[in-house]
Amino acid sequence: MSGFPVYVLGGSGYVAGEAIRLILGHPQLALAGVASDGQPGTPVEAAFPHLAPRLDGQLFLSYETLAARAGGDAHCGVISAAPHGASAGLIASLLAQLGAKTRVSVVDLSADFRFAEPAAYERTYGHAHGAPGLQQDFTCAVPEHLPKAGTPHVAHPGCFSTAILLASVPLLALELVEPQLWVSAVTGSTGSGRQPTEGTHHPRRHSDLYAYNPLAHRHTPEIAALARAATGVTGEFAFVPHSGPFARGIHATVQARLRQPVDVTALRNQLRDFYAGSAFVGVVENCPRLKDVVASNYARLGVASDGRNLVVTSVIDNLVKGAAGGGLQWLNRLLGFEETAGLTAPAAGWT
Repeated sequence: MSGFPVYVLGGSGYVAGEAIRLILGHPQLALAGVASDGQPGTPVEAAFPHLAPRLDGQLFLSYETLAARAGGDAHCGVISAAPHGASAGLIASLLAQLGAKTRVSVVDLSADFRFAEPAAYERTYGHAHGAPGLQQDFTCAVPEHLPKAGTPHVAHPGCFSTAILLASVPLLALELVEPQLWVSAVTGSTGSGRQPTEGTHHPRRHSDLYAYNPLAHRHTPEIAALARAATGVTGEFAFVPHSGPFARGIHATVQARLRQPVDVTALRNQLRDFYAGSAFVGVVENCPRLKDVVASNYARLGVASDGRNLVVTSVIDNLVKGAAGGGLQWLNRLLGFEETAGLTAPAAGWT
C-alpha cells in the first residue's frame, strides 16, 4: 500500500461512499480499510459498484479486524461516516484498542461531536452521548471559519449547517445584518441516507417539493451554536428545510435585515473579501445553481439586496462539501497536507 493509511467507519452509506471515492483519488492517501457492521467479508464494490475500478477487490472489515490492522500503523487517519448516536462509541472503542501505540487523527461526519457540551447533544438528539469523555478532543467548525482546530480530532458540521453557515457567518461577523436570520433550504434525497423511507422513496419524492420540521429541525441548534463560535454573535435562525426532487445538492436562501443601507456591489465585495483565502468558496454575480457545484467540494454564494433587506443564496453538494469533502479538508489539515489535496476536481455539470 502506497500512501498515508486512512480508514473509513460506517462504510456502506452514501457519505462513506463519497469518502472512499475521495480517498481513492487523493495523491497522498491510501484506503487502508473500510468497516461495516452488517457486511464484513463482502466486497466493498458490492455496495459501491461505481468505485470497482479502484478498489482492488477490498472487502468490508469488521471493526475488530480494522482495529487490528490499524494497530500496525504508527499514525493513521480515520473518517467516521457512522450514524448519529453510533459514531462516538465506535470512535471511542477504536481509540481505546489502539491506545498509545498508534497515533490517530479522526474526522467525525456524524452529529456526535458537533456540540461543545454532551448535554447539548443529549437535549437535541434525545439520548445519552456515546463518548462524553472524548468531547474535549474534538472541535467542530466549517473549515473556512476556523484556520486551525487546536484539538487532535475534528467534527465536521452537517450538510444543511455547512450551506447555511457559509452564507450566514460573514453577515454576522461583519455586523452587516440584524442577528435574526430567516432560512429556507432544499436538500436532495441522498441527505436522508441510503435506506428508503416514506420521505425519500423515489416515487414519493419525484416531481415534488415539500417542507418538513419547519422551525423545529434538529440542526437549528447546531447552526446557532457554530455561528456563535465563529463570530461571537448570538444569531437567531428561523429555519425551514425542504425535500427536493433531486438526488444531490443543497440550495439555501438566507434572508436578513441590513443594519444600514449598503449597495449590493459593496455587499458582494465584502463577502468576497471574507472568503478571499478560501479555495472552495466563491461569490458569484448572479444566483448560483446546484449544477455548478454538484459532485464537487466547491460552494457558491449569491448576493441580492433592495437596500434594506439582504438575501444570500448558497449552493453545495451535500455529500461532498457538506460531508465527506469538508471532512477530507479537515483531515488534510490534521495530517499536514495541502488543504485542497484530492479536492480540486470541478463539478460534474450535467448531472
